[in-house]
Amino acid sequence: MTDQSMRGFMGVLEQTGELHRVKRSVDPRFELGAVLALKDRGPGLLFERINGHSMPVVGNLLSMRARFAAALGVEPSALDAILQKALAYPIAPVMVDEGPVQEIVHQEKIDLGRLLPVPTWFEREAAPYVTAGVIIAKDPETGRRNVSIARLRLDGGGKIMAGIAKNHHLYILADKAKALGRKLEIAVAIGNHTAVLLGSQLYLGLGDDEYDTVGGLLGEALQLVRCKTVDLEVPAHAEIVLEGELDPNDLIDEGPVSEFHGFYVNYGAGIGGIIRCVTHQRDAIYQAILPGYASEHCLLGGVAIGATLCQALQRMIPAVRRVVITEGGMGRLHAVISMHQPRLGEGARAVMLAMGQVNLLKLVTVVEDDVDPENAREVEWSLAARFRGGEDLIVVPHVKADRCDPVHENLTVTKIGMVATTRPGDGSTDSRSEWARAPRSVLDEVRKNLTEY
Repeated sequence: MTDQSMRGFMGVLEQTGELHRVKRSVDPRFELGAVLALKDRGPGLLFERINGHSMPVVGNLLSMRARFAAALGVEPSALDAILQKALAYPIAPVMVDEGPVQEIVHQEKIDLGRLLPVPTWFEREAAPYVTAGVIIAKDPETGRRNVSIARLRLDGGGKIMAGIAKNHHLYILADKAKALGRKLEIAVAIGNHTAVLLGSQLYLGLGDDEYDTVGGLLGEALQLVRCKTVDLEVPAHAEIVLEGELDPNDLIDEGPVSEFHGFYVNYGAGIGGIIRCVTHQRDAIYQAILPGYASEHCLLGGVAIGATLCQALQRMIPAVRRVVITEGGMGRLHAVISMHQPRLGEGARAVMLAMGQVNLLKLVTVVEDDVDPENAREVEWSLAARFRGGEDLIVVPHVKADRCDPVHENLTVTKIGMVATTRPGDGSTDSRSEWARAPRSVLDEVRKNLTEY
C-alpha cells in the first residue's frame, strides 16, 4: 500500500534536505506565521517547540510545484498527467476498522485552543484560524459526500466559525440543512496526504465525491475510518480530526480576514458551529498552511484549478495541452493555456471558455506548446514575438466577478485575453516564425552528450 500519511512526504523532504527542524521555541501568535512568510520559498518547516503546546507544527510543505509532484511520487513534468489520469479514472475509497488518526480520543470539555497549536496569523484577525483543515460533510438530501477546505476560526472552547463563500458547495449543503430545520454535521481532517489536499480543491460538480479522485491520485483506494460521533468518514492516516456540526442559523460577523491576494477583506457573517470530539495520532503533528498571498496557499488552489480547467477545455478543444494557473495571479486569477498548432480562432475560443468555466479568471494568455507555460520568461517572449495587439487582444468589461477579486466594482471586473500564437501557415510564409538554429540532427546529438561539453 502507498503511504497515505503526511509523514511519508515529510520523510522524503528530510532525506533531500528540504525539511528544516526549527529547534527554538516559537509563539503560535503571529511569530510562527511570520517565519513561514519570510521563508516562503524555502524548505518545509517543522516547528518542534510551540509555546504552550506539546504538539509540533509543520508548514510550507508544498510551497513549490515540484513538491506536489514529489508528494505524489512522480517527476515534476508528470504532475499534469497524474492529475488528468485521476480525474479520468477515479478510485472509490474503502472503509477500514481502525486508523492511526483515532489513537487518542477527546470527548469531554473540548477546548480547541488548548488541545491544538492553532496559529493566529495576522494583526487584524480576531482569533486563531485552522487553515489546512479538510472539511467532510454530506448532502442532507442525497447523502453524497463533499470534501473541501474553508477557514475555521476558533471562538473559544469547542466553538468555531466557518468562513465560506455562498457559491461553495459546503455553504449550499448548510443551506439545505437549514431548509430542513437541521444542523450540518462536519468532520475536519488536519495533517493529510497531499492527494487529499489536492482532491479537496478540485472543481468537481456538486454530488461528485472528491475522495474518488483522491484515490485516482494515490493509484489506490483511500482508506477511511468512521467518525466517533458523526455520520462521516475521514482519512484513516490523517493526523487530527475534529468532529462536530455547523449551525446555519448561527451567523457570526467575521470582521477583517486575510484573502489569497494578501489584503484584508470583510465578508460579513460566517457560520457558527461546535466541535464535540477530537481524535488524533498519539504523536500528532499539526499542519498549518500560511493564508493570504503565500506560495503554498496559492499553489494548492492553482494546481487543482488548472487540472480541472484543462480537462474541461480539452473536451471542447483537443488542441489544448496544459493549463497553468500562475502564482503571480495568486493561484486563482491568471491562467496560461498551452495549445498545439491551434487553428485560427481557437485561441480566442479557449480564452472565452476558460473564463466561463472558472469565474475567478480575469487574465488568460494563450501560447503554443513550444513555450513552457510555467516559465514566465518564455510566456513573455511569446507575447513579444507572436502577440498582435490589434487582433489578438480580447477585452470584456463589466463581467460578473467573485467577491474576493481585489479590484471588483459592484461585483464586476474587466476580463482580458491575449492570444500569443503563430498564424496557421506562418511557418512557410513568414520567416519571422521560423526558429534560427543548428540542424536538428546536430542539436539532437549534442543534447545526448551535453554533460561532456
